[in-house]
Amino acid sequence: MRRWLAAALLFATAAHAADPFPGVASAYLVGVNGGVRWAANADRRLPPASLVKLMTALIVAEDGRGDELATVSVTAAAATGARLGLHAGERMRVDALLAAMLIHSANDACRALAQWQAGSESAFVARMNRRAVEFGLADTAFADACGHDDPRTYSTAHDLDILARRFMAVEKLAVLVGQESLDVRTQAGRTFHLTTTNALLGRVPGVRGVKTGYTPNAGTCVIALAEREGRQVQVVLLHGQDRWWDAAAMIERAFAAPGPPEHAP
Repeated sequence: MRRWLAAALLFATAAHAADPFPGVASAYLVGVNGGVRWAANADRRLPPASLVKLMTALIVAEDGRGDELATVSVTAAAATGARLGLHAGERMRVDALLAAMLIHSANDACRALAQWQAGSESAFVARMNRRAVEFGLADTAFADACGHDDPRTYSTAHDLDILARRFMAVEKLAVLVGQESLDVRTQAGRTFHLTTTNALLGRVPGVRGVKTGYTPNAGTCVIALAEREGRQVQVVLLHGQDRWWDAAAMIERAFAAPGPPEHAP
């Protein structure tokens, strides 16, 4: 961990003054205590990959039925990309599916949640888009619940910063994305060991989450939140070059920077 932090600080110190992190991503935003410290292309619409799942989780959590059982459909079991390997007809607690979606980024769990909550994924996506409007996310739209590549799915670093802060305000969700590992099971007792996709957890001091993403079009993405001594830093990287090292550098520089944020979001 010392080598990680030393390299991050070295990178941060050498960064250019106008853009302290040139070329790290197609778009990025670094926020301190809710205000924007640095940003580049923060209003550019880009594919957000699995960062979409933050909205999915918010809508499911707002429903307040985490102890209910959801039945995995044939289409949910057939989900591609990251997945648990759920079987059609299996039943699982909603909170366990939430954990699988957020910690392991499981698309089968994600689709099962959307279908359980709204009756169909298309109906759930309509709710996601309504919530985006309610949240003031003017440059965000969703075509599915999980974040697959689709020209109708897009967001910005600015909108995702807002969405992530709303997400982390829900204690249950904040606890889940801070877990490095967790075991969940189906109603019949089939057990899955979840390991976080977030390599910053447990390596960069103070990191509490939030979410990673990858698709061929979106590239590597991450939203990372860290807290130290009452100060909060949030980083959004879309289509990053080296998301772990760069996010670590951004976090360290933001904590080291004196004074208030340069401008409000």
